[in-house]
Amino acid sequence: MQLQVTNSPFSESQIELLNQLLPTLTLNQQVWLSGYFAAVQSQSAVAAALPGIGAPAGTAALPGAEDSEAAAVSAAPQPAAPQNQAALPAASRQVTILFGSQTGNCQRLAGSLSRQLEELGFEVTTASMNGFKPNALKKVEHLLLLASTHGEGEPPDNARSFHEFLYSKRAPKLAHLKFSVLALGDTSYEFFCQTGKDFDQRLEELGGQRLSPRVDCDLDYDEPAQGWFSQVLSALSGGGLDASLLAAETVQAAEHSESPESMYSRNHPFQAEVLENLNLNGRGSDRETRHLELSLEGSNLTFEPGDSLGVYPQNHPQLVEDIILAMGWDPQETVPLNKKGEEGSLREALLHHYEITVLTKPLLEQAAQLHIAPELQRLVTPESREELKEYIKGRDLLDLLQDFAPWDVPASSLVTILRKLPARLYSIASSCKANPEEVHFTVRAVRYEAHGRDRYGVCSVHCAERVQPGDSLPIYIQHNPNFKLPASPEVPVIMIGPGTGVAPFRSFLEEREELGVQGPSWLFYGDRHFVTDFLYQTDWQRMLKAGVLSKLDVAFSRDTEEKVYVQHRILENSRELYQWLQDGAHVYICGDEKHMAHDVHSALVTVIQEEGGVSAEEAAQYLENMQQAQRYQRDVY
Repeated sequence: MQLQVTNSPFSESQIELLNQLLPTLTLNQQVWLSGYFAAVQSQSAVAAALPGIGAPAGTAALPGAEDSEAAAVSAAPQPAAPQNQAALPAASRQVTILFGSQTGNCQRLAGSLSRQLEELGFEVTTASMNGFKPNALKKVEHLLLLASTHGEGEPPDNARSFHEFLYSKRAPKLAHLKFSVLALGDTSYEFFCQTGKDFDQRLEELGGQRLSPRVDCDLDYDEPAQGWFSQVLSALSGGGLDASLLAAETVQAAEHSESPESMYSRNHPFQAEVLENLNLNGRGSDRETRHLELSLEGSNLTFEPGDSLGVYPQNHPQLVEDIILAMGWDPQETVPLNKKGEEGSLREALLHHYEITVLTKPLLEQAAQLHIAPELQRLVTPESREELKEYIKGRDLLDLLQDFAPWDVPASSLVTILRKLPARLYSIASSCKANPEEVHFTVRAVRYEAHGRDRYGVCSVHCAERVQPGDSLPIYIQHNPNFKLPASPEVPVIMIGPGTGVAPFRSFLEEREELGVQGPSWLFYGDRHFVTDFLYQTDWQRMLKAGVLSKLDVAFSRDTEEKVYVQHRILENSRELYQWLQDGAHVYICGDEKHMAHDVHSALVTVIQEEGGVSAEEAAQYLENMQQAQRYQRDVY
């Protein structure tokens, strides 16, 4: 950007200074200056119209410019609204951002939005929902709420208490509140974005007014999140700000915050070479659990214990061929690969780019717009909701195409209604300090029969059957700030992880071993059979011998007549476990959310109730207090 002397009110020396400055300004800084000069002009006009009113409070002379026309400049100016936008009252520039996040996505987006608003001059308070005093809502004027949905439509752990408060009789009337909600979820679940929908509805019931409509995001959330950011920024600035570029910058900054030292991210994965791929189960086991070791050399990717590895899998080549054959398509036909306009062959698109093993309600609704089949049209009506819910269970794209054949739809049209093939997240099973430039993860192959055909987990079977040492996998690191070791190495830790849920605790203990930590540690592990299914057994035995692991309790459910699980071992060790809690132990749970995590939670409540001599309600509150103090953390799925 260069200014010309011709018809310019600036001197040559001023132009030279401007030419040096302007190319270095970010978009935020340009917006700030535009608003600032508009405000100065407005203040000058007010002063001229109202004699006796001088410079606004808080102004000071520039050093060395006492005699200059520019003598009155704010010592700490707040960015004013851009031109064509009325200046907002000071109170309206206060914004509260709350997030409910299980794996960190909402937390990163909230942090990025907070930084963007601060650069625009807003006074921002950002907190997790369980770190915010809900009674303070009475004083909040602008609330931006970002929430993911966990399990079967449930709030994430750090949003549960806030959710309960809003739906309780203690919730205040919020007629003064202006709010907006960004909801993250997964359309393959029945209660898609339910937590965000709950918050949005309840805030309205309490009298709040929407700054902008709620936006619901699927797994590929960048574009809708960007749209929500744009609406929110525009609404907060009074509509005078073209916020689309700022919103794009905000979402990109959130992604970059994952690995600031690396160029690789969720949208730009690293091709990691496979160093090892081992079956952890013994001969005769009815399970296949793979331990994979990948090279991070040259990526600059780093991680901490508790973080997750995102892996982009390939769909099964046989399923791809069956779909192409069923439709009579040409596998080499050129089709869109994504929304960015990139193109490739149909076979490449179905193998690498689109989800073909999961049916969702939105997918069937879009299919019904392409294909006028009476039964399909009936299935997507509101009256057939339960039938649709039952139909999509365990079925894939091939089922849909065969069940409602014949189709007169070109491949290039059908692929556009498919969802992007999502990455799968796995708890990292290694310490970066103990294994530099490597990352390990654990995955159990999922295979089952449904509707007369064999089915399988996309990524787990890809890793089990088609990935060999020397191959590469597209990966990225997803940091999880909600599943971290205590800051003090002396604090006791209790780790509960049956099956592949034990993976992050291998990372925890490798890290503590590498750092020479001697704090007490207790692992509860469970699986089916001791002989064939004891994952990482030699690691635990070595760590016990070295003193890195203080105590190990195991439960093998199929080795005894009566099934025994980790929650039974917890109850058997009730007195000692309660003493660890009283001594400040941190508790970690990883694994199945639907059954195991609930059973373990109930067992912990029982331990606290019986050993502490308190009521069930008081015991539940004890765990809630631990959670708020980050002493009770879960990585469940």
